[in-house]
Amino acid sequence: MLKHKFIEAMVAEDVGRGDLFSRISTAKEVRSYIIAKSEGVFAGREYLEVIEKMYDLKFEWHTDDGKGFSVGQKLLFVSGNSKTILSLERSILDIALHASSIATLTAKFAKKVQPYGVKLLDTRKTRPLLRELEKYAVRCGGGINHRMGLDDCLMLKDTHLKTIDNLVEFMVEVRQKIPFTSKVEVECEDLKGVKTAMEAGADIVMCDNMSNDAIREVVKFRNENYEHILLEASGNVTLNTIEEIAKTGVDAISSGALIHQANWIDLSMKMEG
Repeated sequence: MLKHKFIEAMVAEDVGRGDLFSRISTAKEVRSYIIAKSEGVFAGREYLEVIEKMYDLKFEWHTDDGKGFSVGQKLLFVSGNSKTILSLERSILDIALHASSIATLTAKFAKKVQPYGVKLLDTRKTRPLLRELEKYAVRCGGGINHRMGLDDCLMLKDTHLKTIDNLVEFMVEVRQKIPFTSKVEVECEDLKGVKTAMEAGADIVMCDNMSNDAIREVVKFRNENYEHILLEASGNVTLNTIEEIAKTGVDAISSGALIHQANWIDLSMKMEG
């Protein structure tokens, strides 16, 4: 969804048939600010700058996407018509809160894997119609996006594989029908499945819910036989487990937790004067 369409829908949801305070208040030029009441990593600027243009406001930024902030820090000053700012207060905060919360958690995961050169990936476990925002927030936190949708990479999960009689024959047909630039990823639960997927010509193999010892076996087999194939680990990835998974030698680790386990940080809007 285009950012301006998304914002229009979000504001319409909150304002409804009109902000009741706007009916009875007198418009004046005011200045407000967003202040951090907890520490975190900021995300949301790309969306908030669209609000600034759409509603004729003036923003003065004291942070940027991907930047850490501390308690008490003033992140953004907003100047403009008092009615407009008050009507948009919740929408502005919700974008900053939702995106920054995901970025904050993602940054914690990213810090764990950074020493090992492993890429941190998100998943398609996103809230309906919020995928673009949530995956953008992951990038702000130092993560890398996995598939945006079913159309940019063919992933064969266990459910898909149950419908395929012969993976080698299927892959021949796949290469004739999907875009030349599209990769094929196959989800595997053990070394036997990995060997089958690699022999069939997978570009990426996912080690799904494997033990770290099993993943190390897969890495060894890949390195000795199919160096060009990328390895992704997924399943039961937490802040407590991700570093040990990174040590196995995989190229990437994916986790839906970056998004669905992100607890909201605390940001607030205050009015000057």
